[in-house]
Amino acid sequence: MSQAQQQQAELTATQLNSQNVNKVNKINLPLAMLYRSSLQLPPKVEVGPSKIHRIGLFTLEDLKPLDIVIEYVGEIIRHEVADLREKRYIEKGIGDCYMFTIDDQHIIDATFFGGKARYLNHSCDANCSAKIITVDNQKHIIIRAKKHITAGSELTYNYNFD
Repeated sequence: MSQAQQQQAELTATQLNSQNVNKVNKINLPLAMLYRSSLQLPPKVEVGPSKIHRIGLFTLEDLKPLDIVIEYVGEIIRHEVADLREKRYIEKGIGDCYMFTIDDQHIIDATFFGGKARYLNHSCDANCSAKIITVDNQKHIIIRAKKHITAGSELTYNYNFD
């Protein structure tokens, strides 16, 4: 085998090993590590006009199933505070309030201090799902792709309102 062929074979083997390592890491890493990784290099998303409801969240890149898309962030408050705020928002004519229940004691209120995830719209045939995870004793709500999602698609999840 020539030196050029040997170098090509080594390069191909290195690429395959690198791809396999990445595949193993994505599949076998604990969710907490995937979450931390997603903070370092989050998928690109943007807010824009929606056909579903006024404003929506769209992906600017292709997503794979189980990719962490975004974290739902905002102010963590108790349910009692959320009830009072919701009444106040209605009284002040604030059309949409963005609240997401973390557990039986806490809610994330993203109405004024939230991120882009608050613009995810509801769909019964959603392309994303929400999952509550605990990292370093802190609960987080992450939004993950349920299936392959192409760049430019609106991101949705099922709000599970009964």
